[in-house]
Amino acid sequence: MTTETTRSGPLAGVRAVALAGMGPTPFASMLLADLGAEVVRVTRPASRRGRALGQTEGMAAGHDLANRGVGTVQADLKSPDGVRAVRHLAGAADVFIEGYRPGVAERLGLGPEVLLAGNPALVYARLTGYGQSGPLAHQAGHDINYVAQTGALHAMARAGEAPRPPINLLGDYAGGALVAACGIVSALLETRTSGRGQVLDAAMIDGVALLTAKLQGLRAAGRYSDEPGTNYLDSGAPFYDTYRCADGRYVAVGALEPDFYREFVSRLGVDLSGWPDQDDRAGWPRLRTLIAAAFAGKDRDEWARIYAGTDACVTPVLTFDEAAEHPHNAERHVFDRVDGVLHPRPAPRFSRTPAREPSAPGAGVLDLDRLLTAWSSSAEPREQPA
Repeated sequence: MTTETTRSGPLAGVRAVALAGMGPTPFASMLLADLGAEVVRVTRPASRRGRALGQTEGMAAGHDLANRGVGTVQADLKSPDGVRAVRHLAGAADVFIEGYRPGVAERLGLGPEVLLAGNPALVYARLTGYGQSGPLAHQAGHDINYVAQTGALHAMARAGEAPRPPINLLGDYAGGALVAACGIVSALLETRTSGRGQVLDAAMIDGVALLTAKLQGLRAAGRYSDEPGTNYLDSGAPFYDTYRCADGRYVAVGALEPDFYREFVSRLGVDLSGWPDQDDRAGWPRLRTLIAAAFAGKDRDEWARIYAGTDACVTPVLTFDEAAEHPHNAERHVFDRVDGVLHPRPAPRFSRTPAREPSAPGAGVLDLDRLLTAWSSSAEPREQPA
């Protein structure tokens, strides 16, 4: 049986407008664009900005991957004409995304009440750190602050060491953009039935807290300690950690299950007599020392060959460039290079409506009047706000 495929993505036909910002807002826009949505971000005119909002300082537009597949228009949101233009775009869109502090969009004349009045089916996503309510709603913050606020950062430490921020992958991208994208798609699905839009309060603290659900269950069951670096998955267990090899590079060990653990230690090439039992927590410090000494005897890639094709759950810790060249990643095309820039490919993978191929982020600016004409002419008639 053959299945017709269309490489336009499952969100083909969806239109989204995003007010330019930093962190989760552009990444959420990229996720929607990867999956086929037509996404346009609104930036300030060049005369009103030192650099484009949503573009990292000192970075060429072609390197700002969070804007791949996303078009750009310029509008001065402090002028009536600019606000009116964005309202008209929102009137022909399915999704509107903003990442301002509470009340800012309203003061600009682009709050949800105004835009939903002109487009009752609009999904209006508000993506912020602390959310639209609560004592911290108006306070500035970054990924590290939101992760700390949920208790998750406290857990990200080795025993006796300071917590380590997970770059900005956990707050901005996982708890923020990914959760927001899931909410946007869910709201779009509901709108097909109800014909009514709604407002999403997508807060990074909510999303990061959600990601700790399994840990909260383990804590309640008495199987997870609040003391960092003492649990199975936080570097407490010597068989779930990273180890330095003879060449200064590292391997990652995740041999949790007894069968996997036996496979792991059997290939270390050392005498195992007298080694502490895997579940002997009192013996974990000594077990860690023995494992570290074994790994220090060979280079990382030699260990990779020893463990290749086994269920020992041992892998080399790769750099980004090495990851792109790894045979498994290469065969699956986990990464692509576009104009010399390493791109992670869209995920997940769809059998019938594959996502778009990665492309270089556009450096140009779309003509706002032409875009308004194109969107308005193909959209269902909707009453526009004055």
